Amino acid sequence: MTTGARRTPLLFIPSPTYSLGVELEFQTLDRGNLSLAPLAPVLLENAPAILKPRITHEWIRSILEIRTGICCSLRDVENDLLETCSMAEELALDNNCMLYAASLHPFAKPEDQLLTNDSRYERIMEELQIVGRRFISQGFHVHVGMIDGDTAIKVCDKIQPYLPLFLALSASSPFYQGKDTGLMSYRTKLFEALPLAGIYEEIGDWDRFRSDVNLLQDAGVIESIKDLWWDARPHPEFGTLEIRACDLPTQFGDILGLTALIQSFVATLAESNVKTYACNQQFLRSNKWQAVRYGLDGIFFDPLGFLGGGKMTIRKAVHVLIEKVDFMVQRFGSKRYINMLNRILEQGTGADCQRRVYAETNDFQRVIQTLHEKFWK
Repeated sequence: MTTGARRTPLLFIPSPTYSLGVELEFQTLDRGNLSLAPLAPVLLENAPAILKPRITHEWIRSILEIRTGICCSLRDVENDLLETCSMAEELALDNNCMLYAASLHPFAKPEDQLLTNDSRYERIMEELQIVGRRFISQGFHVHVGMIDGDTAIKVCDKIQPYLPLFLALSASSPFYQGKDTGLMSYRTKLFEALPLAGIYEEIGDWDRFRSDVNLLQDAGVIESIKDLWWDARPHPEFGTLEIRACDLPTQFGDILGLTALIQSFVATLAESNVKTYACNQQFLRSNKWQAVRYGLDGIFFDPLGFLGGGKMTIRKAVHVLIEKVDFMVQRFGSKRYINMLNRILEQGTGADCQRRVYAETNDFQRVIQTLHEKFWK
């Protein structure tokens, strides 16, 4: 994307093992007509001092990112987000704005959105053109602290075949520009149109990752690791593995449940002695498509055998995964949060809820209002 980008030395700065950081990208809506509105700069400017370190701008002005500090437990994540999201909601209300949790607005048009004033975003948009303008989605990222770079790479390689399970649980983007896409997560397909996005090749170890990043920088392909939009990637500055495959869940409990499952699975893989090996990318693509298209009703093939191997529904695979990581769940004391996933498994995802409401009302504003009212439930 660039030419002659200067090499940036990559040093992995360890974090407290299995510590957590969560990033939520909320849509900013006009309270009157519930349209996507470029209100994030207004909220950032008017935010009280205590809130400013926890919120930031994103790609377009109608996204407000909320992020936790470094959290040692799921309870810390819960308390951090409870405080920050509540303050952000009050801030939004004071500025005739509404924060909305879903990965795509159901009727917004890309051409109506305004880019954030940021040199990096402006550079990327110049490169991406219409691909970038169509990317008006929001995500949910979970950082898990790693003891060193090699451990981060090991888990990054091992976890990729199972990322579709997290995507299916979080799916919340069935509508785009006023149409039902037929998919549970259309955000994923918009995201995959970006260069260097989505599925990644097996990395191997930290030295190889560092060498590859340096090579890409020297060739002018990327300016920094931030230009690698993979479904999961090491974050050297934070000392974490960042899971990036998910849609933004539409309910607060879903966010906590998914964070708990991701933490326990990452820790399980980090302490596993099973050697990684390259997985056939056709399996990766097929599993991911099943999650994108069918959500929890999709078919999952277990290529590495962690869930016992073979073929099963994604819903079944999630149940098996929860059983497999129970030791870590008990160790972290996060059973209460894991149990929050039962609502998704029994009643469906944010995408399912949106479709049900729209089928009953034929009204996208009612869809938004209903999901907004359900966020804290």
